[in-house]
Amino acid sequence: MSSLKDSLYANPLGEVGAFKFDEAVVKVFPDMIRRSVPGYAAIISAIGLLAGRFATEGSVCFDLGCSLGAASLAMRQQIAARDCRVVAVDCSPAMVEQCRKNLADSGVAGVDVVCADIRDMPIENASVVVLNFTLQFIPLADREVFLAKLYRGLLPGGILILSEKLAFADPQQQDLQTEMHHLFKKAQGYSELEISQKRSALENVLIPETFAVHKRRLTSVGFASVEVWFQYFNFASMIALKC
Repeated sequence: MSSLKDSLYANPLGEVGAFKFDEAVVKVFPDMIRRSVPGYAAIISAIGLLAGRFATEGSVCFDLGCSLGAASLAMRQQIAARDCRVVAVDCSPAMVEQCRKNLADSGVAGVDVVCADIRDMPIENASVVVLNFTLQFIPLADREVFLAKLYRGLLPGGILILSEKLAFADPQQQDLQTEMHHLFKKAQGYSELEISQKRSALENVLIPETFAVHKRRLTSVGFASVEVWFQYFNFASMIALKC
């Protein structure tokens, strides 16, 4: 997919509506994610490597909140286990349509793309589950129940890869990490207006939490080990292992 430059918030908006993964976002999403999420390409590459390491014969690897399928494609390219399916799920019809096109254009087969609310998706016989900047869009009250469902659906020895924007309990760290993300986006060519309006659009839509909260919740639903494997300012990716 050839991506257009993200200029959705380049002009003053009388009223900034809540952020949605609609057709307008789909058209610019690759450029948006690259310029907004530090280290995104490295995370995608590593998800593929981790899937190759943990995928088992006859199991299922889930990409929940798959957007345009970058993680699904990375997994499919690295998985060598026989009869291992990759299932990509997203609730945005526009995202799902473009995801299917992207996967078809890549020439990589063996990814089932499903348009559904990931909270309603049956999770069974899973060796790998990926939530790549997805949990942060799920209501806080639903997160523990949802993660418990993922834990139950994972096979022993399975892995959950959870990438999230982080919050920080220390106000100094919160201010510093927010400032550095702001500077990162400016370095990628976003204006102050774009940064401000995008922040307003995401308020109450994307709700970050601290790593301590993530770890406590993941261990409470059963995961034996939870650690950060990658962090770039206030964006991090975690590995949760099931014994």
